[in-house]
Amino acid sequence: MDVKVFAEILDSDFFCGVPDSQLRALCDWLTDTYGSDPKHHIIAANEGNAAAIAAGYHLATRKTPVVYMQNSGTGNMINPSASLLNPKVYDIPVIFVVGWRGEPGVHDEPQHIYQGEVTLRLLDDMGIKCFVISKDTKPEDIAGFPKGQQAAFVIRKGALSYEHKVKYQNANTMTREEIIRHIIAVTGDDPIISTTGKASRELFELRKSHEKDFLTVGSMGHASSIALGVALNFPRKVWCIDGDGAALMHMGSLGVIGSISPANLVHVVVNNSAHESVGGLPTCAGKIDLPSIAKACGYVHVFSARDYDELDEALKYARDNDGLTFIEAKSKIGARDNLGRPTTTAIENKSAFMDYVTRLQNA
Repeated sequence: MDVKVFAEILDSDFFCGVPDSQLRALCDWLTDTYGSDPKHHIIAANEGNAAAIAAGYHLATRKTPVVYMQNSGTGNMINPSASLLNPKVYDIPVIFVVGWRGEPGVHDEPQHIYQGEVTLRLLDDMGIKCFVISKDTKPEDIAGFPKGQQAAFVIRKGALSYEHKVKYQNANTMTREEIIRHIIAVTGDDPIISTTGKASRELFELRKSHEKDFLTVGSMGHASSIALGVALNFPRKVWCIDGDGAALMHMGSLGVIGSISPANLVHVVVNNSAHESVGGLPTCAGKIDLPSIAKACGYVHVFSARDYDELDEALKYARDNDGLTFIEAKSKIGARDNLGRPTTTAIENKSAFMDYVTRLQNA
């Protein structure tokens, strides 16, 4: 279905959400149609944030907003959907547009399999009427969806189309893969916890010894919290490779990490100001000061690197000195066309990582 036809059916002039690769057509259309006008389109920090913004829009306008997301984000929107939007509470109408990753019978990555199995069931349990959109869905098939209520359009792979693919870029010079290569050169035998998306894929391809790394292939925004749990129970340096979108998604974790302030944790945020792994739409990280936020949260050593010399200086300082450390590495958008995916399963990765950590602890 042409996304412009789909948008006409939705009949809303406000969209808020978290980008998804299966919603790329919608995201590109939103960029072309509204640009960065926050009165019509906001890229939220997480899906619950989007639902709350949408509620505020309805309170001020009496109109029905649209919240878009990957189905992995339904967990973040369950609370506002159940305790804010629900007819038994404030009865606020919202149209959800949900990219269906891990759809049963469709090959996908391991972190999407279970989420895909329960997507329709979760929405149904929350009393949200679902309409599945496929490549062959016709406008008349969905034109009668119940307006003025909560409803969800669950989007299958390739179901929406748009003639223009927007290219996103920034003015940074470093690449994420080369940043990760520089991190590996400094960390030695120390374990690394990496965030979901292309960062973990690049780390896997660059590292010869995969047992040193825990690849957080799902759970966007939680890699730094996993790293905190490891660091508090491990006698040497622990490194976290994070992304700006992930750091923003659950930014409260910075406050928790900073308040505990483990001296052996190094938190590196590769900031390309974009949700690159799902299409490249911008995050707000290009407009805010992440290092100052980390400093205010209690991080002891804080750096921002715009080139490889500054990055190496910060990494070596973190390696050689104690104290909770935050390093922002400014990165351009882009990855190799032939970038692969981990060849080990999530369970194999976990087992190898735990065995490695145990050996280091007993050494």
